[in-house]
Amino acid sequence: MNKYELAVVVNAKLEDEQRAAVVEKVKEYVTRFGGQISDVDEWGKKRLAYEIQKMHEGFFYFIHFEAESTAPAEIEQKLRIMENVLRYLCVRQDA
Repeated sequence: MNKYELAVVVNAKLEDEQRAAVVEKVKEYVTRFGGQISDVDEWGKKRLAYEIQKMHEGFFYFIHFEAESTAPAEIEQKLRIMENVLRYLCVRQDA
């Protein structure tokens, strides 16, 4: 099992409940593909370095988890089609 960090930028125009639902869906994908979530850091609303889909701000979340090496590709495949996820990045953390 490898350790990963998944950074997710969520649409800032969503209400709190909708944003929480998006994050829960992302966490559900992590667990569905065999990941074990250790913690979730919410950084809150931040200004984006550049405009994405005509938006200047987004909510940043960092999800730390352990999973097999095949899980990140499957998770990213699902995140790619999520409407309210502006950007995502999954990186492996060194031991």
